[in-house]
Amino acid sequence: MPEEFLDLDVRPILRSGGEPFQEIMKAVASLRPGQGLRLLATFKPVPLFSVLGKKGLEGEAREIGDGDWEVLFRPTAAAPAAAPVPAAKASDPASWPAPTREMDNRDLDPPEPMVRVLAAIEEMRPGEVLQALLCREPAFLIPELERRGHAWAGAFDDDNTTYRIRIRVGEAA
Repeated sequence: MPEEFLDLDVRPILRSGGEPFQEIMKAVASLRPGQGLRLLATFKPVPLFSVLGKKGLEGEAREIGDGDWEVLFRPTAAAPAAAPVPAAKASDPASWPAPTREMDNRDLDPPEPMVRVLAAIEEMRPGEVLQALLCREPAFLIPELERRGHAWAGAFDDDNTTYRIRIRVGEAA
């Protein structure tokens, strides 16, 4: 039986500075049994492999030129995980200590902000807090923080152009 894919091109969204995560998840939710997703992006969306892997899709990426990527997400024979890890949003971020480290990642292109935040928290001790400024909501970072057992709290500032996230480092998973 030939493979069937739903095509989704998120390059225009990314080039305009938008975040395509919600569009990707809507496309995944609309897949028919046995159908895969063909995603076109401006970078290799490494964090998406884990997110969609938990939904029973295995990713394979190849660069198609000019920095663009085609990623094929195929259904796997294995069933997806039964339940997602509960959100580690912390009991009360107001009670957290002051950040011991601050980062301004607003001028970086994806996935560099996520890579830098994850690298920074690897160097921190449990209970310490990192504050990062981002130019968009970190849709791929949040599930990775939760998977690793870190607490987080975040929102856009009043100007709606800066996403401020605080991360309280948890015990090593």
